[in-house]
Amino acid sequence: MLLQVNVTFGVVLAVLLVVAATVAAVAHLGRGREIAVAGVRAAVQLGAVSLVIGWVVRSVPLLLAFLLLMYAVAVRTAGRRITANRTWWWAWLPIAAGVVPVVCALLLTGLVPLKGIALIPVTGILIGGALTATVLGGRRALDELGLRHGEVEAGMALGLPDRDARMEVAREAASDALLPGLDQTRTVGLVTLPGAFVGMLLGGASPLLAGAVQLFVLVALMAVQAVAVSLVLELVARGRLYRDPA
Repeated sequence: MLLQVNVTFGVVLAVLLVVAATVAAVAHLGRGREIAVAGVRAAVQLGAVSLVIGWVVRSVPLLLAFLLLMYAVAVRTAGRRITANRTWWWAWLPIAAGVVPVVCALLLTGLVPLKGIALIPVTGILIGGALTATVLGGRRALDELGLRHGEVEAGMALGLPDRDARMEVAREAASDALLPGLDQTRTVGLVTLPGAFVGMLLGGASPLLAGAVQLFVLVALMAVQAVAVSLVLELVARGRLYRDPA
């Protein structure tokens, strides 16, 4: 067993959360309260999922409903991180376009069975990766357009369409959203041993099988994130996803 779930576990977890929130507050990072709330929410949500997961994995309709809930929460979270106005709902597109084809390919090829015990964790990893890439890509693109608005206007003055002028300014910044996934894949086995790999080893799988599964997850994540960043950048460039003027 990797961790002993007991009173000591709870105390250490609480201390780590307090440390994280306190450091953020002392350093004036502006995220202290968010860190505390996120930690408490994670505990409540994981506790709830632990209670219902046994029912979900036994029923295909419940399984699909659970996956849809995961997707809806990801869209809401990503969209509201990018913008506070009503265009946040466009986050549905980059997340779905990245995740759905990969999950369908996994099911059609039989690499992942239509069983909750396999489909939920794989889909959750992919949705989480798409969420992160969408948030980072969208925020970086909009930040860059805000800082370099004059360059966008100059490009349009030279005859570039609105979309192309915005794309020239925002593309490089949005592509930075791919860096966490790239670095994780480059350093896997040397710097980090990701959760899928460690989990399979603890579950009794051979190191070769665990490595193969982890490699598949990492490559699938890069594909999902590349699609998500490309589409969120396109939405920003076309003015579908924007921020209201300050």
